[in-house]
Amino acid sequence: MTELVGNVLVGQSGGPTSVINASVAGVVTEALNHACIEEVYGTLNGVLGILQEDLIDLASESQQAIRALRHTPGAALGTCRYKLKKQQDFDRVLEVFKAHNIRYFFYAGGNDSQDTADKISKLAQQQGYELRVIGIPKTIDNDLPTTDHCPGYGSVVKYLCTTVREVSCDNQAMGQGDLVQIIEVMGRSAGWIAAGASLAKRRDHPNDPPHLIYLPEVAFTTEKFVADVKRVLAREKFCSIVVGEGLVDADGNYISAGAKTDAFGHAQLGGAGSYLQGLVEQHLPGTKARLVTLGMAQRAAAHCSSKADNDEAFLAGQAAVKAAIDGETDKMVTLVRGDTDHYTCETGLAPLAEIANGVKKLPKEWVNEDGVSMNFQFLRYAQPLIQGEVALPYENGLPTFAHLDKVRADKLLGPYEV
Repeated sequence: MTELVGNVLVGQSGGPTSVINASVAGVVTEALNHACIEEVYGTLNGVLGILQEDLIDLASESQQAIRALRHTPGAALGTCRYKLKKQQDFDRVLEVFKAHNIRYFFYAGGNDSQDTADKISKLAQQQGYELRVIGIPKTIDNDLPTTDHCPGYGSVVKYLCTTVREVSCDNQAMGQGDLVQIIEVMGRSAGWIAAGASLAKRRDHPNDPPHLIYLPEVAFTTEKFVADVKRVLAREKFCSIVVGEGLVDADGNYISAGAKTDAFGHAQLGGAGSYLQGLVEQHLPGTKARLVTLGMAQRAAAHCSSKADNDEAFLAGQAAVKAAIDGETDKMVTLVRGDTDHYTCETGLAPLAEIANGVKKLPKEWVNEDGVSMNFQFLRYAQPLIQGEVALPYENGLPTFAHLDKVRADKLLGPYEV
């Protein structure tokens, strides 16, 4: 295959994770190993940065700063939820790529981001512009098709389980059979995160918290919920509940969703925990209901991230570059689990078109018949993903994170109105 000489552009999109920057570190580290790659750029705030020609020179960053990305949460390059809406947007993307001789484009993101990458690649092909596009999986929701799991998922589960155990120590001290503790977690259409809370249980203590887990895959009814809570309080000092934000009723309607939508038309969720809290107060008078909403903390908790997850995020970034150098395009890096008893993980590739806008649901056979607990199949799947701890450097008692210099690349085109 003819060697493709040119520049790299890497971007991040959607909600960050505690390990998404590790993927960028993987891209930069690997890209610097290849002579055919002349410059390594980052786009600030995803496709918005491309449209506005806001590119930075990542090759000029210190190696110390690139290594520090491995333990830095958030999206170091900035992110967005902007949707390329019109042909003019797509034409502008290609115009910027041509102006800066971008021949390799790597986009770390979830379902919608992979759709964006796929459309950019298709347009380049239509215009005869040689461009290799590889997606890098990213989402705490763990709902991307074709990949065994997603970078970001293991870390959010590790943080969630730690929180469940910590809060439960408090609940154990305060409860007298009259306390319900609700923890709301993210997960728009799939219950992978909420299900992960089951790892907080000790193997030989099945009655450990969380006592009840409510998933988007299992239709919610008030009657069953009240009965579930009463059953737990009859035997325990408190009832620990984990609920996914995407909880739905028997008709598939979200039990709590705002009227607003994001740029991709997704309803803005949040409030499932408050809804359950209200049901407890309404149907179980005299019972105290307490709510913890983890919100953005669950995806930013670098201090409690999984080393396995971090290593695989870095590996995904490296694999994206290697694949593109080898001539691959229109693909997303996947994580492939080994078939041995001892957990191993390698990378593979899947067509972007198979990932774009798809959703991988939690298998229903991994949920016990009670609908509120997980069986051994899920535990065997998720346990390896939370192993190991990332060593964070501390200064004056607090963790320190990467700070990029963000040296701007020269703008070669005129301004563009978004």
